[in-house]
Order: sequence, then C-alpha cells, then structure tokens
Amino acid sequence: MVRFEDVTLRYGQGPEILTGLSLHLEPGSFHCLVGPSGAGKSSLLKLLYLGQKPSAGRISLFGRDVSRLSRDGRARLRRQIGVVFQEFRLISHLSVFDNVALPLRLAGERESSLRTKVEELLSWVGLADHLRAAPETLSGGQQQRVAIARALVGRPNLLVADEPTGSVDDRIGQRLMHLFQELHRNGTTIVLATHNLAMVERLGHPVLRLEDGQIAGQPGEEREGLGPLSPGSRGHWPA
Repeated sequence: MVRFEDVTLRYGQGPEILTGLSLHLEPGSFHCLVGPSGAGKSSLLKLLYLGQKPSAGRISLFGRDVSRLSRDGRARLRRQIGVVFQEFRLISHLSVFDNVALPLRLAGERESSLRTKVEELLSWVGLADHLRAAPETLSGGQQQRVAIARALVGRPNLLVADEPTGSVDDRIGQRLMHLFQELHRNGTTIVLATHNLAMVERLGHPVLRLEDGQIAGQPGEEREGLGPLSPGSRGHWPA
C-alpha cells in the first residue's frame, strides 16, 4: 500500500526534515505516528497524501511510483486518499453538507445517492442539526468533525489523519476513534498522527515513532492486511 525508499525532504534551502527514511505499510494496516513536536510528522503525512514531493528517494502508493505519474494520474490517485488536516481547511462559502459532499461530487457521484451518505455520516459525528450551517458559525470541535466527515465520506483506501481528535472532547474523540476502527475493519489503511499516547495505547495498533528524521523501531510484525476495499465490503456507519 505504502512504500518509502530512502526518502529525504527539505523545504527550499532549509535543513532536512526527513533523512533517508524507508517505510513499508501493508494494505489494511493501522499505524499511529508519534514523535516530539517538530519531528516531521506533518511533513511525512504530506508526502503520504501527495501534498508534497520528496527532495530525494522514491515513494510508491497502491503499487505505483508517484514520481512517474502525470498531473492527472496524481489527481486520480489522490481520490483514493482521505485526509484530516490539523487546520480543517473547510471551504467558507459552502455549507456543512456541501463541504462533506464535495469529494463525492468531484468523483461524479449522483446527488440522489450522495445525500444519504453525507447525512448518515454527519449524524454519526453529531452534526445532523447543522447540515446547512456555515463553517464559521461552528465551534472548533464541530469544524474538526466536519473535516473528518469530509475525509471519510468516500470510504478511502488510505486515510491520513493529523491530530484528528485535537479539538474535540474525550467523548467525541472516542466516538471518532470508533468510526476510524470501523473503516479499518472494512479494509482502509490508516496512518494517524497524534500526541495522545493514552489513545495510542487504547487503540493497540503498531506505532511509528519519528525521531531525527527517520522512523525508529519500524514494527517487525504487521497485523494481517485485509486488502483493498471492494464495493461489497462497504457497509453502513456503525450505529
């Protein structure tokens, strides 16, 4: 699913953020990415969701060398990846419903079928009463839940999440983790960056520890991968 080979990343003429990093994640795996502030977790996630190109090295996603892809090819690959950003990145002139529906519309899904998916997911994250609200009228925690719903609505094959529970209380955080676990059980590969070590321990998934620009202690034994999602495996959100 994910393979990094001797990947290095620096911004402009600045110092190297990631140095000779190698990484291999199996399909259907769930990894928690941890490390001190400034270790490069967000930069590593950018490489995963094709938001940044490496300075050196090779990255393969879904068995394809991303450096060989055309612009259209990268865009098609990007549609298989869901991203939860720390800063939400909601579109201010769109309603909550339209923000979440955007990935489905870009993929060409019919309005009649996407409506049920969007409403069901917004209900699950506790925002059923805010479908027509503008993002700026919501609290930070509510905006975070909209951003998570947008990342998940297309049932991505790879989910990349940067501190997804950082702006919500413990009750909502546990509910969101239940949702991530449900996606994982259906085959989604997940990489979740967090400072919440108690949550990492509760989840019980392999940990990727980023130190000095490299992964320290890459797990030697992966959980069995479930393989990519098939249309028949996509059930309803957990009740």
